[in-house]
Amino acid sequence: MEIRTPVIEESSLFVRSLGEGTDIVEKQMFTFIDRGERSITLRPEATASVVRAYLENNLVNEMGFVKLFYMGPMFRAERPQAGRMRQFHQIGVEAIGSQSPHLDAEVIALMAGLLDSLGVIGYNIKINSLGCPKDKIALADGLRKTLSGGQDRLCDDCKVRYEKNILRILDCKNESCRNSVRMIFKGTPECLCPDCKSHFDSVRRSLDELKINYTVDPYLVRGLDYYTKTTFEVTHKKLGAQDAIGAGGRYDNLVEELGGPARGACGFALGMERTVMALDETPVIPEGICLYFATMGEEEYRVAFNIANELRTRGGISCELDYEGKSLKAQMRSADRLGAKYTAIIGEDELKAHTLTLRNMATKEQRALPEHEFVAEIERIFVK
Repeated sequence: MEIRTPVIEESSLFVRSLGEGTDIVEKQMFTFIDRGERSITLRPEATASVVRAYLENNLVNEMGFVKLFYMGPMFRAERPQAGRMRQFHQIGVEAIGSQSPHLDAEVIALMAGLLDSLGVIGYNIKINSLGCPKDKIALADGLRKTLSGGQDRLCDDCKVRYEKNILRILDCKNESCRNSVRMIFKGTPECLCPDCKSHFDSVRRSLDELKINYTVDPYLVRGLDYYTKTTFEVTHKKLGAQDAIGAGGRYDNLVEELGGPARGACGFALGMERTVMALDETPVIPEGICLYFATMGEEEYRVAFNIANELRTRGGISCELDYEGKSLKAQMRSADRLGAKYTAIIGEDELKAHTLTLRNMATKEQRALPEHEFVAEIERIFVK
């Protein structure tokens, strides 16, 4: 089921859900004070908005478990470069109301299937588990203990993260900083409780059964605080340094944190622009219209106008007419320019005989069709 959320939300929604120490909140949100002295933010991501709408519209009681999808623009105040834009677009899914590890696998498989259907070749799926909130605390404590006394090896951003939100260190993009941490820290699976380890093992087993190729990245935490248990990311080498096409994971506590009951949830988002960048070939989108009406005279035009409207409303067939008073010859040139597959010609002879001359613009063949049979014949040609 599709869900549409506002482009503008209250800033507190994203601060609460994404986390005050995240790069999105600290550096990337477009935040303003409106006329009512309220702090508002252009939507930097959609999951928090979807959960808010899920609660405000009482889907939690009316539907319980629900699968939702969305698409639309997001906004982040980043320096524009390849793979990074201040306005970009995402398509994503959110499945809310289940703790099942099979749902995690289904969501990842859906993401892979979508990329396959779009013709993206050579992408890589990385997965990890952050565990439950208690595991995340243990992970943070273990990371702090491991790095204690060695903060001088960290980049300036990670020195701040060490004090404010230490898990963000694992998400650092600075290569030397990443290498320094990975030399001394074994990764998140070392801190999982038995239940969370079992959950992650089940996700992996399901992905193996579905024959989804993936690798386990023990340092993958993603940049958002709401993630718990499974996290995943899909990357492609064609994108260079900003190589993530999309990402997602489980966020079992977000519904409750935003005022609802405890509900497990999992989802992902794909960046549309980055997905296009990863394509080997840009897909060919069929161009042109189905039918162009070329007419001579007011009465002939009226007949064409009515038939075109019937074809549009009945069968969704794309039609076009002349609105500039062009000559028949100029109308035929317009049909060529618009890529019309067929042209229907109505002149004085056709008007008298109650026929239309249908011309195949590719083969140049043409034939007369009775007016009362014309709509059915066009639908036979174009409606599959």
